[in-house]
Amino acid sequence: MMYQDTICALATPQGIGALGIIRVSGEKSVEIVNSIFKGKNLKVVQSHTLNYGYIVNEKEIIDEVMVSVFLAPRTFTSENLVEISCHGSSYILQEILNLLVKKGCRLAIAGEFTQRAFLNGRIDLSQAEAVADLIASENKASHDLAISQMRGGFSSLLKELRIELLDLASLLELELDFSEEDVEFADRSQLLQLLNQILYEINPLIESFTYGNAIKNGVPVAIIGKPNAGKSTLLNALLNEDRAIVSDIAGTTRDTIEESININGIQFRFIDTAGLRETQDAIEAVGVAKALEKADTAAIILYLVDIETLSWKEVEADLNRLKRENVFIILCLNKQDKNIDIENTELSKSTENKYPVIKISAKENINLELLKEEMYLYIEKQKASSQTIVNNTRHLNALLKAKESLELCKKGLQSGLSSELVAIDLRRALEALGEIIGQVSNDELLGNIFGKFCIGK
Repeated sequence: MMYQDTICALATPQGIGALGIIRVSGEKSVEIVNSIFKGKNLKVVQSHTLNYGYIVNEKEIIDEVMVSVFLAPRTFTSENLVEISCHGSSYILQEILNLLVKKGCRLAIAGEFTQRAFLNGRIDLSQAEAVADLIASENKASHDLAISQMRGGFSSLLKELRIELLDLASLLELELDFSEEDVEFADRSQLLQLLNQILYEINPLIESFTYGNAIKNGVPVAIIGKPNAGKSTLLNALLNEDRAIVSDIAGTTRDTIEESININGIQFRFIDTAGLRETQDAIEAVGVAKALEKADTAAIILYLVDIETLSWKEVEADLNRLKRENVFIILCLNKQDKNIDIENTELSKSTENKYPVIKISAKENINLELLKEEMYLYIEKQKASSQTIVNNTRHLNALLKAKESLELCKKGLQSGLSSELVAIDLRRALEALGEIIGQVSNDELLGNIFGKFCIGK
């Protein structure tokens, strides 16, 4: 669906501020804004110019403004686009919007400006989603990743893969057209070689999601251990503030506490949990259950051990319960300020080559920088060999579907399956890759994606 009407919306956050910006996009945007603007005739000014004047309602001045005019197609939406920069009074902003609607504009729905950019061919779907990621970025790593995808690096790679698949599909489809002659236009060994090459390029993209998702949403880090191991003290020390209550009374932490810090441009979301132990206290038992639940979703677990009261059998039992695929467990031996010698102990021998061990003191800030570095290096190692990073769950699912279909194609070719059946799986792979960049029409998919944008973007 190609929109023909003209839309308007507030592009800056709701509330009072020094300035506010209202965007107008559509064929009649210049004409409509010009009808409420007292200054230069906007219908004759050059594109990409800034114009001083007043917004007026008949003879009443609403505000002193600057109006930016951008003429199609060199605009964000590829349509005529006007931006009104006015004072940030909520009354002024609403009055201007009311005037625009009165003159023929329609209030935009969430994400409609970016959706028009997509529908008009200025950006593809993955680039549109990168716009939302850029707006939501909270650290340098997520910002850089969003900028890279918005500039089309991921899109270019996917388009190249689709062209290769289309070449492959065209040969198989040609065989179907001449099925009665029983001829082969495609060399099966060359087709297998091409499929292997495409899978070789897709696999690093799939593997990069662990890193990309961590960059986008933050790395969940669960602080786990027995009661009084110093978990809350460690959280406070990492945050450099008294966020969690610290007490010598076992079971003080009942519920999970979450806070984030930035380490070398990557966001880490620390979760302080209740101490792991058997308890008759119903509320504490819920806290222990929540601690295990958080551990199941964490990418990194900091297992804290109080070296004054450690029992390796209990520690080992906890670690066996916590370990799983795709989780990084760091054994933190706390209270090093007590100067207790644990070398050559059962703990020291049992943990050798199993988990990285860092001796810390949460109370005295001993080796906490070393602990942060260990976590950062682990996430950095998750980078795949591909220069392109996937951070969107929708993209990951589409890549997994494409990989599954391509592997079925490969098995079909190896087993001598008919071209017709192989072509079916090949079409599915093409559709899956097309979903990512929007080359497959799906109104429900588009509505879901752009509905998550803010109004005015």
